[in-house]
Amino acid sequence: MVWRSPVGQRRRRRRWRWRRRRRPGWGGAPWGKAMAPRLQLEKAAWRWAETVRPEEVSQEHIETAYRIWLEPCIRGVCRRNCKGNPNCLVGIGEHIWLGEIDENSFHNIDDPNCERRKKNSFVGLTNLGATCYVNTFLQVWFLNLELRQALYLCPSTCSDYMMGDGVQEERDYEPQTICEHLQYLFALLQNSNRRYIDPSGFVKALGLDTGQQQDAQEFSKLFMSLLEDTLSKQKNPDVRNIVQQQFCGEYAYVTVCNQCGRESKLLSKFYELELNIQGHKQLTDCISEFLKEEKLEGDNRYFCENCQSKQNATRKIRLLSLPCTLNLQLMRFVFDRQTGHKKKLNTYIGFSEMLDMEPYVEHKGGAYVYELSAVLIHRGVSAYSGHYIAHVKDPQSGEWYKFNDEDIEKMEGKKLQLGIEEDLEPSKSQTRKPKCGKGTHCSRNAYMLVYRLQTQEKPNTAIQVPAFLQELVDRDNSKFEEWCIEMAEMRKQSVDKGKAKHEEVKELYQRLPAGAEPYEFVSLEWLQKWLDESTPTKPIDNHACLCSHDKLHPDKISIMKRISEYAADIFYSRYGGGPRLTVKALCKECVVERCRVLRLKNQLNEDYKTVNNLLKATVKGDGFWVGKSSLRSWRQLALEQLDEQDGEADQSNGKMNGSTFSKDESKEERKEEEEELNFNEDILCPHGELCISENERRLVSQEAWSKLQQYFPKAPEFPSYRECCSQCKILEREGEENEALHKMIANEQKTSLPNLFQDKNRPCLSNWPEDTDVLYIVSQFFVEEWRKFVRKPARCSPVSSVGNSALLCPHGGLMFTFASMTKEDSKLIALIWPSEWQTIQKLFVVDHVIKITRTEVGDTNPSETQYVSEPKLCPECREGLLCQQQRDLREYTQATIYVHKVVDNKKVMKESAPELNVSSSEAEEDKEEAKPDGEKDPDFSQSNGGTKRQKISHQNYIAYQKQVIRRSMRHRKVRGEKALLVSANQTLKELKIQIMHAFSVAPFDQNLSIDGKILSDDCATLGTLGVIPESVILLKADEPIADYAAMDDVMQVCMPEEGFKDLRVCFSPQVPVSLDTNL
Repeated sequence: MVWRSPVGQRRRRRRWRWRRRRRPGWGGAPWGKAMAPRLQLEKAAWRWAETVRPEEVSQEHIETAYRIWLEPCIRGVCRRNCKGNPNCLVGIGEHIWLGEIDENSFHNIDDPNCERRKKNSFVGLTNLGATCYVNTFLQVWFLNLELRQALYLCPSTCSDYMMGDGVQEERDYEPQTICEHLQYLFALLQNSNRRYIDPSGFVKALGLDTGQQQDAQEFSKLFMSLLEDTLSKQKNPDVRNIVQQQFCGEYAYVTVCNQCGRESKLLSKFYELELNIQGHKQLTDCISEFLKEEKLEGDNRYFCENCQSKQNATRKIRLLSLPCTLNLQLMRFVFDRQTGHKKKLNTYIGFSEMLDMEPYVEHKGGAYVYELSAVLIHRGVSAYSGHYIAHVKDPQSGEWYKFNDEDIEKMEGKKLQLGIEEDLEPSKSQTRKPKCGKGTHCSRNAYMLVYRLQTQEKPNTAIQVPAFLQELVDRDNSKFEEWCIEMAEMRKQSVDKGKAKHEEVKELYQRLPAGAEPYEFVSLEWLQKWLDESTPTKPIDNHACLCSHDKLHPDKISIMKRISEYAADIFYSRYGGGPRLTVKALCKECVVERCRVLRLKNQLNEDYKTVNNLLKATVKGDGFWVGKSSLRSWRQLALEQLDEQDGEADQSNGKMNGSTFSKDESKEERKEEEEELNFNEDILCPHGELCISENERRLVSQEAWSKLQQYFPKAPEFPSYRECCSQCKILEREGEENEALHKMIANEQKTSLPNLFQDKNRPCLSNWPEDTDVLYIVSQFFVEEWRKFVRKPARCSPVSSVGNSALLCPHGGLMFTFASMTKEDSKLIALIWPSEWQTIQKLFVVDHVIKITRTEVGDTNPSETQYVSEPKLCPECREGLLCQQQRDLREYTQATIYVHKVVDNKKVMKESAPELNVSSSEAEEDKEEAKPDGEKDPDFSQSNGGTKRQKISHQNYIAYQKQVIRRSMRHRKVRGEKALLVSANQTLKELKIQIMHAFSVAPFDQNLSIDGKILSDDCATLGTLGVIPESVILLKADEPIADYAAMDDVMQVCMPEEGFKDLRVCFSPQVPVSLDTNL
């Protein structure tokens, strides 16, 4: 795009080139067509600082530092935006606005007319996730005109919603029964203006899981039974008997005795014929096998009532009557005994459009010629996944339609076309599709065929929607039309906004370059957002690019753009914001400081050599104290400090236009920086004076200090005559005295309690010593802290008291049983001899005395030994503690357990991993041992004294326990074992899926056990099964199946298939529809 006349542009270029030659520091670098990289632009902008002292900085140097006179880039030559050049306004997003723009690019709203129903077409149904099988049946039932007419005749509770001649506007109509749901859906399918409707009300009423694929054949069978039961309560016989008239036939199981010829008949109704397709290629073969005679011989002989004995017999099915609508279920989904799951038979079955059933019925001479009216297709090779569609024939026009959820396609030439569906997904077996003659078809995906009895009468074409349903449909159509108008208006508004923005950009982008006229600075980010059509333009915010003097920071120039004052006035008038950055915003103070820093950087190497030479010389006269650590690293400190000053802007650089770093983050950064020691602060004492340690400092000359002070002007200064800190001297003397006192105390306590310190000759509860009847108890935490002090008295504080309160409950009772103190709680306590206890009482302050006394009870020989504790056990608090421990073991998330695969038998397992035969973790031991066995001891079982049980808090004890116990919970993995992350609320079925991925063992081949207990309830959680962190579960795998291709199906099964539950529910206006379909 041409911005200005070529003549004027050439003049401005000549003027800028002349100014560029006059600007110091630019040299003769060619900045025009081949723009230098960002770092080179940065160096060139400050090259003048090498020869100019800070006090000599002029306005020309400032403009050079801010790169005011860099040439702008030209569109077509510069491919992307040059961030180092504030005059480059190319590649900031302007390309989408320059030139002609399609109106559709201004919005992302589809044409609402695309959602409108096409003329002479049917209405689709929304797939709610995995409800395509429901949609196919709904479309088949809708095109059964007799069923639709009968449902329209059902009485409805819609009258409660009527008001005058119309429907209430205050609330939406909610169907209450299954009939009302079907009525409303069929009315919408018949007269809705929408391209597709939402069946969520119907699906929700049935309680179907919209995210899981269900058994379509079972759904059809059970729903028909449910519908029949619901309609059986209607008074109108045309409504009451519609399911029987349309779908119900009758056959008889006939058994004939070979001995006497007696026939036994068992009559049965059917709604569909379930045909086995294994080993067959034609539908007629499947029907023949269904009616095939079966011989009853041997162990399967028939008991004949006439002969009064078991006789050989024959049994077969006789078709007595056929319905108007004949549903033929092709048993594609069969149970695989090897895998324990269903699988799909992807074999081709041929069928004709005309089916003569007369050869198969018992009574000849009737009308038994059927015409194909629907084919239900399952696309996919697995029984647990895939997609359901339906090919249905319109009974009124004879046209075939393919119903695929929302999409409906009309077949050409009134012919059924299945070839496309068969070619979409090839099966695993590369079976060639057989040839089909005229009027016949073959499919490997068809699972249900619907035939209609052929009649000479034409179907009734005048099925009228009842008035109350039509009003509901009209109301829904009105909502749809309002939505279409709203969407169209939103499209129009978006287009109008886009056109206005297009004109604004075309106008302002030409006036953006500043040239030699007055200019201002705006952030590059804001300009890009202004040109971004997807986000609304916010007010200009320049605060993030300001320096400490509230002017434009020179280091921010790389993210700023210089624009004309004319464009800036328009921007601020339309969008607001600020502060405005004019030519007065160029900060001289920052440029001068940056010049100083750059010069110091350049002379740092020479000053480093000079200071090293000065340090080698002997200091004569007065000097200055400098920390030895600071002297060793002063060059690095100076360089870091100069870099920090040089890159101050980058550290404080937040996002422009409103998004800056939070105050908390900046405070944390400042805190970290303050914690780092600066130059010469290593000889500062805590009181801010000179430290007393002469080993940490060194005396340097006045000349060396002057050099160092140039780089560290704020460093603490200590002349050689400065005295050390008086407070530190006093503290040093006191510290020496305290250290000597601590050593004396530690030596005295070590001499008084030598066995306790060395952990020798310690008593044990499980093997009570014979020479004493009393043992005292202290906390193990006290013993460990005391040993630390005795070992290192100079570093640790002396222990003054024995804190036994941590071993007691809030009531003052003991928290441990005698049995637990011999096992899992032994690591919390330390046993003390009576002689040691006397010494402890002299050396320490004891808050509570805890002891155990051994007594002999009874006159028997030998007498019974009892152990009595003082204070006595608190049963309530003990029980609460155990419950809390058990609760912690049952309420975990992301814990580790181990699964060990047993190779041959238990003996092999014991030899390879003997530790697996005992408890797998100490937590498991706690679970086993933390039973009230010890409380059965006579001395540890006290009565409650009639007091009510109180809710006890054990926070102090639990905190103490966590502090003292450093028990290793790590389990040593053995060969054939893998670690898994699990949670307490995870089911065993989900764990089996994890094990399948880890060991390649299918869930139905897994036999799991823990501590000899078989884990079999797949629905139970791991917490209820007793699986705790660090547990070891034993896995024994059954023999592998022969066909591992079946694992494809198993991988998709997350829950065991249970079928549809409670489907035969009587629907009424008072009872909400409830269909459990947990597959």
